[in-house]
Amino acid sequence: MDKPNEISAGTRWVGLALWLLLTYSASATAVFVSTNGWYAALAKPAWNPPGWIFGPVWTILYATMAVAAWRVWLHGGWARQKKALGLFLLQWALNALWTPLFFGLHRPGWALAEILVLLTVILATIRAFWQVDRPDGFLLLPYAAWVAFASVLNGAIWLMN
Repeated sequence: MDKPNEISAGTRWVGLALWLLLTYSASATAVFVSTNGWYAALAKPAWNPPGWIFGPVWTILYATMAVAAWRVWLHGGWARQKKALGLFLLQWALNALWTPLFFGLHRPGWALAEILVLLTVILATIRAFWQVDRPDGFLLLPYAAWVAFASVLNGAIWLMN
């Protein structure tokens, strides 16, 4: 495990702000889709969470994702953490893709295949972050758990419809 770079406090905070901006921007795809009509009409399992829960959960998860990536970035930046940060960006892109697949294109089967790939990449990212600094990997565990739950929910909705 590397020690964080000697980066000025100002640069550290700017870095954190940029990681937060990047991570939260994945949610921008939700702006272009609606959960009213099509989704509201779908059969869902009894254990489907209420709609209001998703906003607060994702707000917390995006924050922990950004902090984890920022902490890895502090350990050598892009030059030394290409694998870990590359995996993070891949899972981020897959995360952003799921919403348009499921809600925009109305393709729960495609979304299920995609979210399973996403979960696999999240687990690889956790392992890579863990190798840099264990707390960084731990910060992504709630995210992995939520995506695992979302995968099961996605699968149930696909099977029920």
